[in-house]
Amino acid sequence: MTECLETPHVYWAQRHGEIYLRVEISDAQSLSIGVEENILHFKGQGHGAKGENEYEFSLEFLKPVKPEVKHKSTQRQVNITVKKQEHVWWDRLTKQEKKPLFLAPDFDRWLDESDAEMELREKEEKMNKISIESRVPFLGLKKGFLFMYNLVQFLGYSWIFVNMTVRLFILGQDSFYDTFHTIADVMYFCQMLAIMEVINPAVGLVKTGIMPAFIQVMGRNFILFVIFGTLADMQNKPVVFFVFYLWSMIEIFRYPFYMLVCIDTEWKLLTWLKYTIWIPLYPLGVLAEAVAVIQSIPIFDETKLLSIPVPKAIGTSLSFSFILQLYLVIMFLGLFINFRHLFKQRTRRFRTKKRKAN
Repeated sequence: MTECLETPHVYWAQRHGEIYLRVEISDAQSLSIGVEENILHFKGQGHGAKGENEYEFSLEFLKPVKPEVKHKSTQRQVNITVKKQEHVWWDRLTKQEKKPLFLAPDFDRWLDESDAEMELREKEEKMNKISIESRVPFLGLKKGFLFMYNLVQFLGYSWIFVNMTVRLFILGQDSFYDTFHTIADVMYFCQMLAIMEVINPAVGLVKTGIMPAFIQVMGRNFILFVIFGTLADMQNKPVVFFVFYLWSMIEIFRYPFYMLVCIDTEWKLLTWLKYTIWIPLYPLGVLAEAVAVIQSIPIFDETKLLSIPVPKAIGTSLSFSFILQLYLVIMFLGLFINFRHLFKQRTRRFRTKKRKAN
């Protein structure tokens, strides 16, 4: 790579198939831009880092690119697009490891690899939507199934939330102690049905990750069926109220959002609530679940329920409380994984909306 005396500031970003360069030259004239032997050559007149001058630079790319170069000049900058020969992610832009002094990341367009993959999938889905609908006659059935699933879950969790709220206002703290006996049947139904959130991405009905859904659904079902369902002493504790209430508060915003997605409709307030309200509620829900696990440990120790018999040489049994202690560690690890996934999803969503608005 050769570097001339007058070089402009150049900012870069990439996608799997393209390289984007933004050259900081205003009112650019006499532009000469091309790729020869995998080296981009730029030359032009304009106002840049060193005032009104003639600017020139060259960049030898890390991997092969196509010779065709697209560029668009505006009053403030020159935007250049170069297509890669292969749709792969590059570790850096240039063949030489040391970055040129005039080159810097373009944070206005910068995405990490996973975000770029998500953006690529969204573009492909949008471009192929019409052709897919014409080739797949049962697409309407898929959307109808997903709409009905989210509707049923929304109605179930809405009933739970409204029922618990009304009882709280009427009975006050007394409602804490019989939550399980009042709400459990509907919660059992909703949480068993929620297994579809693991099956749907596994069979390709939705394009979301399987692991985050598996962690959340299986974690909740463990609390509901094992901690609350098998221990009568746990069913009258106030922690049941807080676990159920926090779960329902999250879901009454999440499921209607996905209902609207199924019919290609968006309600901005609901979108904001769906991507924001979980930030305080999700950790609080996991904290309530952890309290339930901790409160159940002495009961499992006393009753020996679900303990695993072992040879006498080792001991009488392996207490289920030991498994619960391991589960607590896994629970908070799952919190970190899911929180990171959801936060990236939220950031990507609002970054995309901001880009479209601009």
